[in-house]
Amino acid sequence: MSRGILIVISGFSGVGKGTLVHELLSRYDNYKLSISATTRKPREGERDGVDYFFLSMSEFDKMIAKEELIEYAKYVDHYYGTPRKYVEETLESGKDVILEIEIQGAAKIKKRYPEALMLFVAPPSARELCRRLTERGTESREDIDSRMRRAVEESEGIENYDYLVVNDDLDECVEETHNLIQREYNSIGRQLDFIRKIQGELKEYLKGE
Repeated sequence: MSRGILIVISGFSGVGKGTLVHELLSRYDNYKLSISATTRKPREGERDGVDYFFLSMSEFDKMIAKEELIEYAKYVDHYYGTPRKYVEETLESGKDVILEIEIQGAAKIKKRYPEALMLFVAPPSARELCRRLTERGTESREDIDSRMRRAVEESEGIENYDYLVVNDDLDECVEETHNLIQREYNSIGRQLDFIRKIQGELKEYLKGE
């Protein structure tokens, strides 16, 4: 059984990352979502252990001290991190693990897992991003302005990702993202066992001539 692909999905707050990931999980069987730990309070409808592990700052600090997080980062006054155990066990089982994380954490993941597939989700325009944040109805005007300022900073790091996906039409965005992930299975770096096999077979063939 081949090891699964670690998929990092980042993007500006309000761009629709969560919706994209939800659709990938509901439409395709091989994807598993790594649940992040966070110190922020749950939004309406969010459940502990399903959407996030909602922790106190002291609980989060203990996970850091025990090296139980692959990465962690601060975003708009709250901390987010990726628990290590679930990710490793799921990849070894052959499933693809999706990490929906911010750009700071994504950079740390890439250092630890150079083979990770890095996808950045963008809106069709800055105006559309602001509209989505406003219509979400979960943040104050001050929070929205803070997230837009953060987006300006994050835009400087897009070049560090492997692919950019524009979330304009959701169905097209889901299909494009899925196709990019499946294509990754055919990359040279993930086909080394087959390459060595065919190289050996060719050499054996020449010996028999």
